[in-house]
Amino acid sequence: MKKIIIAAIIFSIAISCSKHDTTPEIEVNYPAAFVINGESSTISVINLSSDETKTINLNTNNKLSALHSSKSDDIFFPHHIYLSPDGNKLSIGVPGVDLSEGHTGEHQTQGKILIIDAKNGNIINTKILEKPNHNATFSPDGKEIWTTSMEHHGKTLVFDAQNLSLKNTIEVGEEPAEVTFSIDGKYAFTANGGSNSVSVIDPVSKKVIKTIPVGVEPVGAWPAEDGNMYVDNEVGQTISIINANKLEVTETIELGFTPGYVAYNQLQNELWISNAGKSFVYYYTKINGKWSKKGSIQTGLDAHAIAFSKDGKTAFVTNQKNLTVSIIDVLNHQKIKDIPVGQKPNGIVIKN
Repeated sequence: MKKIIIAAIIFSIAISCSKHDTTPEIEVNYPAAFVINGESSTISVINLSSDETKTINLNTNNKLSALHSSKSDDIFFPHHIYLSPDGNKLSIGVPGVDLSEGHTGEHQTQGKILIIDAKNGNIINTKILEKPNHNATFSPDGKEIWTTSMEHHGKTLVFDAQNLSLKNTIEVGEEPAEVTFSIDGKYAFTANGGSNSVSVIDPVSKKVIKTIPVGVEPVGAWPAEDGNMYVDNEVGQTISIINANKLEVTETIELGFTPGYVAYNQLQNELWISNAGKSFVYYYTKINGKWSKKGSIQTGLDAHAIAFSKDGKTAFVTNQKNLTVSIIDVLNHQKIKDIPVGQKPNGIVIKN
């Protein structure tokens, strides 16, 4: 009888430990914001209808890591996140180093690409890279994954989205950070932080067709519905505006602060720029054809990425040192609330 009781206790403990150590299965069948938490290597999934938050632990959900039990499969400091055109998958760049304090210098860690099921949070595929990468994004047709190799002799890398086999290596500028696509998908833009330029790439031929000088240490060229690419120059504290058709800088905005991110709101025809290291987002409007600062909105400490809802009426801002996402009423330029997330939240993407 004692043996049966002991066995039952051991079985109960085993079941309890198993439940504790495993990230619960989730089902994302609702409009959601996916927030990358760099330091905790998690994704916070915010239900946009109820503000309820669920957490995906990337290392727990990494079935490949569990199978191989190798430290090289562990996920450290995931950075930016993108949604596939069909809305079924997420792509994440994992530089393996904390980029929240800046992007300069050639890091020695290996980067990674993660492909995740957007419905349940499970990792579908991973790819280990020789050098850190800033992001990983789907091509407009969803068939490719584009990323960068953040090294002195920079590269933009193109992978097959199904099996992550390398298709193309494109030489760009020094220490490239984000690679993005124009709204119409006609061009890809790689921000070269080490050479103060943006490489414009033809997605079909996979060739650089132009290199555009911008401000000091550009991080990303962010696409907008008005036909421009807005480049945040971190050290130069400026925004370079590139016309995505003419492929030339048409305006430079002097900020007087370090930009964390820049996003265009089509509904209000406003430019929103987060103040890295501080607790503000500034919004700009056009006066006599030039962008001018209109006002500010208080967020959490170290405001970073900005995303808008589909109707443009709500903004979401990740606050890296406040462990929150600020929800903002765009029309009234007022914060509604802060939602707690993981440690050092960075990238964010909205799934409607």
